[in-house]
Amino acid sequence: MAEGIRDKVAIVGMGCTRFGERWNCSAEDLMVEAFEEALADANIERDRIEAAWFGLSSDDQGPGKSALSLSTALRLPNIAATRVENMCATGTEALRGAVYGVASGAYDVALALGVEKLKDTGYGGLPERTKGTFEDLWFPSVTAPGSFAQFASSYVEAHGIDMEQLKEAMAHVSWKSHENGAKNPKAHLRKRVDKDKILNAPMIAYPLGLFDCCGVSDGSACAIVTTPAIAEKLVGEGPMVTVKSMQLALSNGSEIGFDGWDGSYALTTRLASQRAYREAGIENPREELDLIEVHDCFSVTELVTMEDLGLSKPGEGWRDVLAGTYDADGKVPCNLDGGLKCFGHPIGATGLRMVYEIYLQLRGQAGDRQLDTPKLGLTHNLGGFPNKNVCSISVIGTC
Repeated sequence: MAEGIRDKVAIVGMGCTRFGERWNCSAEDLMVEAFEEALADANIERDRIEAAWFGLSSDDQGPGKSALSLSTALRLPNIAATRVENMCATGTEALRGAVYGVASGAYDVALALGVEKLKDTGYGGLPERTKGTFEDLWFPSVTAPGSFAQFASSYVEAHGIDMEQLKEAMAHVSWKSHENGAKNPKAHLRKRVDKDKILNAPMIAYPLGLFDCCGVSDGSACAIVTTPAIAEKLVGEGPMVTVKSMQLALSNGSEIGFDGWDGSYALTTRLASQRAYREAGIENPREELDLIEVHDCFSVTELVTMEDLGLSKPGEGWRDVLAGTYDADGKVPCNLDGGLKCFGHPIGATGLRMVYEIYLQLRGQAGDRQLDTPKLGLTHNLGGFPNKNVCSISVIGTC
């Protein structure tokens, strides 16, 4: 395996808008809001930024196909700017571009920004978009809830548990997210919800009820990265935050062909996390990770991800969830900011929003949600469907 990027790049500034129904803001307004917070946090002038990566998924409903909307909205100094899109991993892909740009030595200071403004589209869920001519023929009537609901039925079959036991664990996942989101002023949903209401909610796609599903939202998040040597001169009080690893795994057709895949786990999450742990030097993630942010598009996805990340043993994730292992005061706190469940899912911004929470926690700036001196965190995105997807893993820590 190549040497990797461990501790070659530091994050010196981040910004994030309030997520929600931002009817009075354009996508460009949200971009500027996140950027200005990151710029002030990094304590640098915008002219020091040498390259930028722009995460935007739904270009047809957003600011267009290129990165011109980024460079013009932020008045960047005529630098290289690249738009990236990789389904729900789009925001993390923007960060990966900026991090790799600095790690390669091509740039000293780079920017990553993600944005999505979905409420204006009028869709209750994610806007429908073509997946390519032949993909549309393969998936003519697929929905995200319907696809991820199959995680639940396959999980129950694979591990021999009752659906009611799994639904109790899924309800705990959603309850936990609402408890955490209620403490976050930037979350879209900030109401606590009890488990009885979650369990008795209208069904969306069996066994996923209304509170098992995340919604859509408007939002933007931003990061400024540089070399550790430059960061030492910029970082004030508090620890320096560096990137320990960034890994990506994409399906190759084996799951959709059911070549040994039983539908109860995400193969790409297992592969990407193993590579990320090697790159970051992590041998026991359950013991070494202080917090995680995972792609809880649906409650069952978060539960399955605990096993795919190697934090719970196969078939034991639901027990760990019910035991509070991933609660705010548990062994590995998960989605302390409220997750997709409370932030919604503006696709281009989600991955960077997750890193923002890890960054705040590592810097001791997370307010009412702050953990006691965390040193290592992980973010996870899963874009697409369980049988064909893009998975990204990032490990962020202090030096």
